[in-house]
Amino acid sequence: MTEVKRIKYGNGNCFIISNGDNAVLADTCHTKYREKILNACKGYNIRLIVLTHGHIDHIQNAAYLSGELNAPIAMNGEDIPLIGDNMRQPLKAESFLGKIVLALSEKSFREDEIPAFEPTVLLKDGDTLEEYGIPAEIMAVPGHTKGSIAIDVDKKYLIVGDALMNMFYPTVSMLYNDKEEMLKSAKKICEIGDRMICFGHGKEMGNRDWVK
Repeated sequence: MTEVKRIKYGNGNCFIISNGDNAVLADTCHTKYREKILNACKGYNIRLIVLTHGHIDHIQNAAYLSGELNAPIAMNGEDIPLIGDNMRQPLKAESFLGKIVLALSEKSFREDEIPAFEPTVLLKDGDTLEEYGIPAEIMAVPGHTKGSIAIDVDKKYLIVGDALMNMFYPTVSMLYNDKEEMLKSAKKICEIGDRMICFGHGKEMGNRDWVK
């Protein structure tokens, strides 16, 4: 039986996807939460770390957790340049709250360090995690970043990273590199039908029409 466990940290989440003796960790969060994430992984056979996109609050512990768990790191190749510099894909925001989040995010992008790592598994739209014992398919959801991906787990859960957000209220991403692509991705998520949406920020909820 496939399960998705939410690990809440600060204002964000990462997730353990498990199926019998196999498990995958989705995202890794900030350095200060690394022991909490590592402890949550104990008892699971983490075979792969999947990064939904390249922003610091999702990848800062990737190198550390990869070493501790002896698990390779996977992400979409479009976001590899963000490992070295999160400012390489400029973000925009329109709402008042979005602009506050953007200012805080850019401060972290400029000032906080991402320990270097090299993903050894490159994921693209339509790839699966079956090799790692997990019934899940990768969905490309660009817009927040160029290489944003979602993980469709057993056609029941969709881990969306920051393609959608529920930080203050459920919405399309408040921050985006490409608004048109972000809206296309939100519509694509809507069209896959009944799923529990697992956000990078906020509590999970059922899928809905994200683009009015």
